[in-house]
Amino acid sequence: MYRPNLFVFLACSIIFLVGYAGQCRAQETDAKEAPHGAQELYYDAIKAHILGDDGKSDSLLAVVIKQNPDIGAPFYERSRIAFNDKRPDESEAFIKEAVSLDPENKWYQEQYANVLEKRNSYEEAAKIYARLAQTSKPNDNYLDRSAALYGMAGKYKLALTQLEILKKKSADNADVLLNEQQLYLRMNDLDNAARVGRELMAANPKEPIYYSKLIDLYENNGQSEKARLVLDEMQKKFPTDPSLLLSLASNALKKEDTAGYQRYVRQAITNKTLDATTQLQLLGPYLSGFASDSSQRVEALSLMEEIATQHPDNSDVILAYGRILSYNNKKEIASVQFQKAVALQPNKFSSWEQLLYALTDPEDADSLLKWSAKAARLFPNQALVYYLSGVGYFNKKDFKKAINSLNRALDLEPEEKTEERSDIYTLLGDIYNTTQQFSLSDSNYNEALTLNPNNATVLNNYAYYLSLRKANLDKAASMSKKSLELRPGEATFLDTYGWILYQQGKYNEAISYIQKAIDKNPNDADASLWEHMGAALFKTGDKAGALKAWQRAKAKGSSNQLLDKMISEQKLYE
Repeated sequence: MYRPNLFVFLACSIIFLVGYAGQCRAQETDAKEAPHGAQELYYDAIKAHILGDDGKSDSLLAVVIKQNPDIGAPFYERSRIAFNDKRPDESEAFIKEAVSLDPENKWYQEQYANVLEKRNSYEEAAKIYARLAQTSKPNDNYLDRSAALYGMAGKYKLALTQLEILKKKSADNADVLLNEQQLYLRMNDLDNAARVGRELMAANPKEPIYYSKLIDLYENNGQSEKARLVLDEMQKKFPTDPSLLLSLASNALKKEDTAGYQRYVRQAITNKTLDATTQLQLLGPYLSGFASDSSQRVEALSLMEEIATQHPDNSDVILAYGRILSYNNKKEIASVQFQKAVALQPNKFSSWEQLLYALTDPEDADSLLKWSAKAARLFPNQALVYYLSGVGYFNKKDFKKAINSLNRALDLEPEEKTEERSDIYTLLGDIYNTTQQFSLSDSNYNEALTLNPNNATVLNNYAYYLSLRKANLDKAASMSKKSLELRPGEATFLDTYGWILYQQGKYNEAISYIQKAIDKNPNDADASLWEHMGAALFKTGDKAGALKAWQRAKAKGSSNQLLDKMISEQKLYE
């Protein structure tokens, strides 16, 4: 009476459920019968593997092999476990045993090829796939793998042979042709690579991308004239294609034709045949080099306005439009666009984030508080919402509510978000300094610097506040000096360091640093700089120089109530 092989039947009844029915059929064909106890062990081994206990599975399979050394399946399973466990020597030894017991089993052959590939034996792995391609149907995947592995082994002609077979079998062979082209390029055979490029164009007559690829191939290999001829062909066939327009823009740029470059880029980016996502992707690289050029920022804004007109209900477009408005210092209009983006997609937090950040100027405090309250209802666990709410209350000088919001932000911000937590502690430090709770102010600044020790702004501000209180001046000097190392030549930082030196009685050194700060913006130096300069000069005995400095401070709109008295009496009051 026929009794099915339980090794395969039991294992495959489970494996079938996770998509390996073909593998099981192949194993069943060559499996031999085994004693009932070994079958049960094999079942338990497969079950353990499926449940993720490969250690147990491997141990059980070892027992099965000891009892039944002539069955290939347990060797195959042990090879797979060793392979996944990064034990290549054992994996190879096991699969060799399986293959020797059942040479025609394609699953064993595939596993052997996987092991060889992992061990960089690319040619041997390729040979296995090539043999499988001759004996198995369908064989497209085997042909493709053998070609790829022959290529990795540097056996380009053998790889091309496999691709030629695959090309004849497939109606849609663009990927095959692209692989073939890459092989020719690795062989430095530009003519054949270009020939394959022509095949791609002929096989895909409505796809301009293959014209672009051939243009790039010629350009990248110093054959600009041939690239231009393909570009001419492309221009006749696809006159409005964005990739063509970008190629034309690239050529214009090489000829230093800036006007032509911008014209072609504009035509490409604002092409109405493109979807919004593609337009934004094209706009990104166009913007990347223009951050410091105001005229180009204006050009970018013009482009973005046109895209926004084309896609008035796309939140990503409206959000990008708002950002570019911000870059052009059109903050009021930008916030309107961010509000529109929020309305279009209220559950998208990035839109809310941009809106709230756009309202952080003191004059927008009421709006910031209104919108942060709305955001908190939608995103009650977002620390950023409460941090920016704290900014709003700080700008309104409602310090108690600001502290409450910031403490809520600290509760929500994960410990690993050190920079974000540092920002929260910094604002708490600012609030406590403003309310003259200096002990709390210092502790929060210290916490901010512990989390982010290279925050130059915090180092400068904390140092300056200490100098105003004439407290811990050595620490203030150290922090101020570090801020200048991080951002050398910054006028505000130079003034801070100069003022600390003044408080330390180092008046000549103080004058040197304050003068450097003034020289950074000689026509726009802040009134406080001139006040500091006047004080330092007075301490060195230069009363005439001090008077001139104080007069400059008054002309700059100083709010120091003692300044008029100092000028009239030519005397320093601190």
